[in-house]
Amino acid sequence: MNITEIKQGIHYVGVNDRTTTRFEGLWSLPQGVSYNAYLVVGEKVALIDTVSEAFGSRLLHNIEEIIGDRAVDYLVINHMEPDHSGSISTLAMRYPQMQIVSNAKALQMVKGFYAVNTPTVEVKEGDTLDLGGKTLSFHMAPMVHWPETMVSWCAEEKTLFSGDAFGTFGALNGGITDSQVCPEMYWDEMRRYYSAIVGKYGAPVQKALQKVKGLSPETICPTHGPVWQREVATVMDIYDRLSRYEGEKGVVIAYGSMHGNTEEMAELTARYLAEEGVKNIRLHNLSYAEHSFVLSDIFRYDTLVVASPTYNGSLFPPVKHLLEMLAERNIPHRNFAFLGSFTWACASVRLMKEFAESMKWEPITAPVEMKQGISDAVRTECRRLAHEIAQRLA
Repeated sequence: MNITEIKQGIHYVGVNDRTTTRFEGLWSLPQGVSYNAYLVVGEKVALIDTVSEAFGSRLLHNIEEIIGDRAVDYLVINHMEPDHSGSISTLAMRYPQMQIVSNAKALQMVKGFYAVNTPTVEVKEGDTLDLGGKTLSFHMAPMVHWPETMVSWCAEEKTLFSGDAFGTFGALNGGITDSQVCPEMYWDEMRRYYSAIVGKYGAPVQKALQKVKGLSPETICPTHGPVWQREVATVMDIYDRLSRYEGEKGVVIAYGSMHGNTEEMAELTARYLAEEGVKNIRLHNLSYAEHSFVLSDIFRYDTLVVASPTYNGSLFPPVKHLLEMLAERNIPHRNFAFLGSFTWACASVRLMKEFAESMKWEPITAPVEMKQGISDAVRTECRRLAHEIAQRLA
């Protein structure tokens, strides 16, 4: 039995990357990442997406293992980001008669990135490609998360090739489908991938979800992470909630601290929340935390507490960076509270209030403001803040 055959005539030919440490040069990859590509084999052969340029020779080997000396007739590009299109030039040299199939925006990007003279087939919404025994149709999904993004659908096998949608960080450890791996290890990596990469584009994701649900796929083949078969309903539900910015009950405390005083406020607030019966509490020291993990928790939970000292008349830089990332992602609603500290002139409380106003977030309660060090008055205020948060979550 060859586990790379996902459905009859549909084969996995992707690769694992366990050496790259930063996805997009930004997001850590402690468990690696997969670049997924798929062969659809009928009377003609279509390859759906490619892999990062560094793994092009391995992709060719995987293809030849399935089809031997047969040619790849069509290369379908669902998404032009180089981790999925990087092997186009390699494939064009190996299969000179191959035609590249995609939409007009993607085909322009093919020329811009790779300057190949490969023949092209432009497709629009609902167009089909007959492979002889297998048919592919194409559905546009712009801004999930690039403007040229589309998905491909094989009706005969009820299989959706979804591009980056429904993907996860994390390499594939042997198995390919969700029945061959332990899917639980990928749920957090799916949230982290979504919040870091796709998080800004909730409305386009919702539109794409409606198209996908209308197809009723039995198999979803993303460009990262496992192929979904048993867990199709679960991954659709996760994407639905994430793209509606719906958080489950819980508190994320994200803080910066130079000398430990602001950190002590954050720790006290967490302790008081626990005393109030709140169990889902996540603390992140922003000087050390990897931002994709912080973003993932903020997308997951419905309440955010930020604590920052004043630094050069502004917010502590790691805190400022986090708030900028949240603003970029257009998160429409979160329960929000904040704590600020200063030595001689406070700016952090004012700036976090301005951030909340810019996001149209109504703070849960009045902020806590600390001058210099912890005192009984500050402890009392942290306890008040925790109590009012717990009341909101009750």
